[in-house]
Amino acid sequence: MTMPAVTHPVPAADARSHEILASIRQAFAEKGFDGASMQDLARAAGMSVGNFYRYFPSKAAIVQAMCGYDLTEIQGEFAEIQTSDRPMLSLRERILNHFSEESLKDGQLWAEITAAAIRKPEIGQAARQMEETIVSLLTTIFAQATRRPLEEARVRYEGQCQLLVMLVKAMAIRTAQCGPASPALAAEVVAVIDRLLAQISNDTAEG
Repeated sequence: MTMPAVTHPVPAADARSHEILASIRQAFAEKGFDGASMQDLARAAGMSVGNFYRYFPSKAAIVQAMCGYDLTEIQGEFAEIQTSDRPMLSLRERILNHFSEESLKDGQLWAEITAAAIRKPEIGQAARQMEETIVSLLTTIFAQATRRPLEEARVRYEGQCQLLVMLVKAMAIRTAQCGPASPALAAEVVAVIDRLLAQISNDTAEG
C-alpha cells in the first residue's frame, strides 16, 4: 500500500530556507506572531531585513513554510513506520516520542500558530492542511494494520485519527503554557493512546 499523496502540498522550502526557519523558530515562539517583527526574525537568522524578505515576504509566508517543513519531517517518519516490522508498535513509539521534553519545546510555537490561524485565513488553511495530511497518513497505517481498504479505513477511523492529532497538539501547547504534565496526566494520556491503538489493532477485517 502506497503512502497517500498530498493533493495540495504546503509550500516547501529549499535547503537555505530550512536553515533560516530553524534559526528563527525560537524567536518566533518567544515573541509571538504579532510580537515578532520581521526585523527581529531577520536578526535571529543573522541576515539583513532586505535579504530576509527575499525568502519570506511576510510572517504568514513564514508560518506556511514552517508547516511545510514540519510536514516533510512527519511524512519521513510515517514512511519509516509503514515499512517497519511492527507498524502499530512503531507508531506508538513515535507518538510517545512527541511527548518528550525535547519535542515539546515547539509547543509555544504551535500555540502561536494556532492562535494566528483563527485570525489569518491563509495560516488557518496551512494548519488545516497539515492536520488533514497527518490524519491521512495515520489512516494508511491503520488500513495496513487491519487489512482494510484505504477508503473503508478512512471512514472507520477518522475520529480516532483526529483524536490522536488533537492529543499530541494539546500536550505540546499545554506544556508551553503550564509546564510539563504531571505524571498522573501523562499516564492518563498514554492510557488513552494505548487503548485507542489496541482497539484498532484488534479490529481486523477478518475479525
